[in-house]
Formats: sequence, structure tokens, C-alpha cells
Amino acid sequence: MRQWIIFFLLVTTLAAVGCGGDDDVQEVTDNDLTDIPYDPKTYEIIVPCDYPEMPIPADNPMTIDGFELGRHLFYDPILSADSTQSCSSCHLPSGSFTDNLPVSVGIDGIAGRRSSMSLLNIGYVTQDLFWDGRSATLEEQALLPVEDPIELHHSWPAVVEQLRRHESYPEMFRKAFGISNTNEITKELAAKALAQFERALVSSGQSRYDRWRCETGFLLTESEINGLLLYTNEDDDHPGCTHCHSREAQLFSDFTIKNNGLDSVGPTVEDLNNFIDKGLGEVTNNVFDNGKFRVPSLNNIAMTAPYMHDGRFNTLEEVIDHYSSGGKTSFNIDPNVHSFNLTTEEKEDLIEFLHTLTDTEFMNNPAFQNPFEE
Repeated sequence: MRQWIIFFLLVTTLAAVGCGGDDDVQEVTDNDLTDIPYDPKTYEIIVPCDYPEMPIPADNPMTIDGFELGRHLFYDPILSADSTQSCSSCHLPSGSFTDNLPVSVGIDGIAGRRSSMSLLNIGYVTQDLFWDGRSATLEEQALLPVEDPIELHHSWPAVVEQLRRHESYPEMFRKAFGISNTNEITKELAAKALAQFERALVSSGQSRYDRWRCETGFLLTESEINGLLLYTNEDDDHPGCTHCHSREAQLFSDFTIKNNGLDSVGPTVEDLNNFIDKGLGEVTNNVFDNGKFRVPSLNNIAMTAPYMHDGRFNTLEEVIDHYSSGGKTSFNIDPNVHSFNLTTEEKEDLIEFLHTLTDTEFMNNPAFQNPFEE
């Protein structure tokens, strides 16, 4: 008799749980949201003097609620399979939105091949995102880390279901995008919100270099000016840095994809197949693109060590030594990478100038910090 009672209680309990779960799914993932006001207000991106206007796609205008939803998603570990990591795990404000590691490590403890890139002024990059240029837009880029097996290792269908069931996100999606029902929450809308947050990550205008350009009477030191002259010099003795890290629009990159001579694979076309990490070549399947990676911005460069796509250089001194050596042999090395001589003082001056690009005001901006720690 006792066994039958236990069996009966077990069956009825399971039945109750099962019915309750079905009711919850219906109630939460198919829930009308039209009683929540939808009144989008423009999020205005303030840029420093002489910076270009931020390009905003017509199908994803910046709104205050869209930015705020993106900020929450960026810092929320709900995007990872085990809820231990978020986008911010590899893009921390304290490192100018990098993790200051040679290569990033995902939720399964597996190290990737590449260093996390700074997100400062990332909204100005309108093509060739990631080191290898695999994504054309921020919206497209935002979709990939979630399902990458060595990053967040989740699935978008599961993430979307979690967002639809969440106590706060349905209302936030409603306010950001005007959806009428929780079942309208999609990965595409999540990516749009993330892209809005990332577009807002613009220089504050408070670096020494920006203040020198914009504020009457603000002066750089003699060493910093000498470093600037070396940076922009383009004669045969010293080719300067602006061939790749253009000062145009104050972004310190032309955002092209180049082989900057990091690895010696041999002088012939056939040798291009010897790159361990083929970079752009993995995307295009064009052998001439092997070993090419995107030119990063130098804004906040002193805060983003280690350097290069694989974090092989720990200091700016090592980076300058690499370029002054002329790089290593490969058929498609960029022609602007060739040897030059710098005195010890000149190297120090160049590094002093690079430090004028440090923007701690940007990194400490309260609007860009983790909302779950406020």
C-alpha cells in the first residue's frame, strides 16, 4: 500500500510540474507587450572636434533604450552556455575594451588563437570586422561569439528562449524596438542592440593628443612633439607610421587588412601556405590574403597590451623594434614595412607620443560600465 501511495504522489507531482512548465512557456514566450509604452528617443553620440560623424545604418537608428538594452546584453553572462562569461569578459573597460591577454579564453577553458581587439571607436569600422575581416557590420559581428565553440559556446535559439522568459528583457526589447509580443524577440534584434552600445564607444576628447588639437593653449611636451614628427615622417630614413595608422579623422588606422611582416614563411607565392594562422586568407580562400590581419587603431594603444593579433609583443618598445627591423620574409608583406634606424632618444620620443593617445576618460565613462554592478 505504501509503495502505491509513493507511486501516486510521484506521478501527480510530475504531472503538475509538466503542466506548470507548459503553462509557463505559453505565458512567458507568447506574452503581449503592448501595454508597455514605446516612445523611442534618439541617443546622441557626442564626438570630439574634427572626428567624423558616426555612420549609423538606416535600419538600426541609435535610441536611448536600444543603447541601454545593448549595454545590459554586453555585460550579461546569459549569452554564454554556462552563464559564466559575457562579451565584457574579453572586452573590459579597464583595457579599453580588451582583456589584456595574448589570446582570449572561452567558457570551456580553451584558448583562442587571437587577441581581443579594442572597441574604442569601433563604430567607424564599417567593413572587415574581426582581425580577419570576416564580418561586414557590427550587427553581423555581434552574432558570432555566442555560437563560437571556443568563446561563449551557446546557441542563439537557446539564448532567445532565455531572453523571452526573462523578467526584464521583454520590456527592454519592447522599449528599444517596439515589439508587440515576447515571441518577436530575435537574435537579430539582440545583435542590433549590441551594435548600438558598441557604436556609442567613442573617444572622450580628453586624451592629451585630442586636447592639443582642440584646446587653445594646451601644449604637448618637446618629446611628444618630436615623437609626432617621427610618427608622420615619410622619408627614406624613417617611413613613419601613417601609411597604415593614418591620422585622418583622428582614428589612427586606415582599417585595411595587411601582412605586417610578423612571420617568416619564405619568399615565394607557394610559401604563403606556410602561415599557421592565415588570417584574411581563411575568409577569402585566396592564397595572397594569407597572413593578413586588420590594422587596429592606435587610440589608447598604451592601454591595450599585449600587441598584434596573437599578443606576441608585450610592450610598445617590442613593436617598434619589429617595424624598425623591416619585418620578416614573405611574398605578400606590405611594401611600407621596411627597416629604418631610430636612436634611443627617438624611440623614447615616439613612445611618448603614442602615450598622448591614452584616453582614460573614455574607459571610466559611467555610461559604458557594467549595469549589474551599479
